[in-house]
Amino acid sequence: MVQLLLVDDEVHVVERFSATIDWKAEGIDQVYKAYSAVEALALLEQFSIDIVITDIQMPGMSGLQLIAEIDRRWQKTKCILLSGYSDFNYAKEAIQYQTEDYLLKPVTEKDLVDTVRRVKDKLTKEWEEVLSKQRLTYTLKENLSLLRANLLNDLLQGRKFAESSLRDKMQMLELSDYHGRSFVVMMVRLEEYFLQYDAHSLSLLEYAIGNMVEELYGERYDTWYTKDAHDYLVFVMLGKQEDGDQEGAGWVERTASSLQSAVKTYLKGKISILISSQGQFPGDLTSLYDRSVAVFRRRIGNEHELFMRLDDAPVETAIQSLPSLYEPPTLIHLLEAARWEQIEQKLNAALEQLESRYPESQEHLLEMYFSIASAYTYIAHKNGKQLSDLLGTDYDKLTEGHPFRSVNLLREWSLRTLHGIKADMDQETKDSRTRLINEIRQVIDRKISDDVSLQTIAEHVHLHPVYVSKIYKLETGDNLSDYIHTVRMERAEYLLKNSPNKIYEIAAQLGYQRPHSFNHAFKKHFGMTPQEYRDQFS
Repeated sequence: MVQLLLVDDEVHVVERFSATIDWKAEGIDQVYKAYSAVEALALLEQFSIDIVITDIQMPGMSGLQLIAEIDRRWQKTKCILLSGYSDFNYAKEAIQYQTEDYLLKPVTEKDLVDTVRRVKDKLTKEWEEVLSKQRLTYTLKENLSLLRANLLNDLLQGRKFAESSLRDKMQMLELSDYHGRSFVVMMVRLEEYFLQYDAHSLSLLEYAIGNMVEELYGERYDTWYTKDAHDYLVFVMLGKQEDGDQEGAGWVERTASSLQSAVKTYLKGKISILISSQGQFPGDLTSLYDRSVAVFRRRIGNEHELFMRLDDAPVETAIQSLPSLYEPPTLIHLLEAARWEQIEQKLNAALEQLESRYPESQEHLLEMYFSIASAYTYIAHKNGKQLSDLLGTDYDKLTEGHPFRSVNLLREWSLRTLHGIKADMDQETKDSRTRLINEIRQVIDRKISDDVSLQTIAEHVHLHPVYVSKIYKLETGDNLSDYIHTVRMERAEYLLKNSPNKIYEIAAQLGYQRPHSFNHAFKKHFGMTPQEYRDQFS
């Protein structure tokens, strides 16, 4: 989407070039108009403008000063200069600010279009270079460790990927093919000594420990690691050869001891280590990680410089939570993003899991009920509503504490309540936008003889200009500028029929700075000049 800005204190120049050239055909999606460098800067601050065509000689800030400011603040924006002066000094200064071209007035439409086309092609090539495979590959490699860590964190938290998608992501990140192979999870906790460091220094120490793990285990294992939400370093370790080495477990344990010793000697701190039993990737990753976190909490606790294997930990009890209820994205996050279809899918998946695993468990039914009710209450309050107002009689069931005795009753209530929340939010959005459109039109009606720029309208409704413009287009199907033009022409019609004022006075009443601009706009709209229109009713 290429956007262009025309800047000239001669209104007729701006109006002519904006109206007579088919910019859409040239690949220009939006044309903005400014009648001074100050107005141009205001538009540049609001919109992502790609090409600026500006006159040099303007009252106040000149076009050269404008392009100097553009060069300083918006270096991707291309500038084309127009001037009635052929003084080479202007051209030299324009070159200094990397101006794309310098056109002498009077400029023909063909010359201007050819120049814009050439500048637009250059802009396209520059973005193609930014998005080139070579450039993206280089950027990817620069951020490889961070992207790997982010993907592993998603997997640890239970995010589900289609097998093909996960394989593609891992291949892109140059990770070994873990699929279907055995692995272990090694968790490293940095002890209190490390907490004295600031975030930057601590990151360097964590990176150093990652390098130590690679150095010590790299001969036998591929390692992939991240820092989790509990501040543990979590390493997923894949044996390079699955040869059933009986000595492997003892080697891993001895190497872990070497790691603790190296950290103590060279980084002057202590670490505790837990290594899980073997699992198969990716299906066992989340469960092994969750068990490891639980064992760290229960068995290692606040003790320092310990080592433990997950095999040494007691067998977990049979009672567990419902994982699908807490897997990312969470119910609250989906509600905040208004992703209604995914919310319904998540609820159904959790309810099916509850029904298959714990069909008779009132505690698990209660767990799910409170989790869903909490998410619904959160989103209602965040939207400034009382949940009781949204639920009506269903709210009474909430206050009873445990209104459901079966999964089917909970499913029915959950989905009915979800649909009620969605309907309320949709209606609120619609009502809010309707009020906004009415308010915008009232501002235009009141200010039509003054300043009805997009910036002024946005300030009156306390919203960003880009949002105002897009919402108006979305709701009405028309551009805001078209509505302003229509209001002016309707007011012009009335005044020409019913007012004794001269045409230049009517032009001023309608907010036109120059009568010529009013005559041009009126003739384009009605097919005749204002005087010819008035003469019909004389």
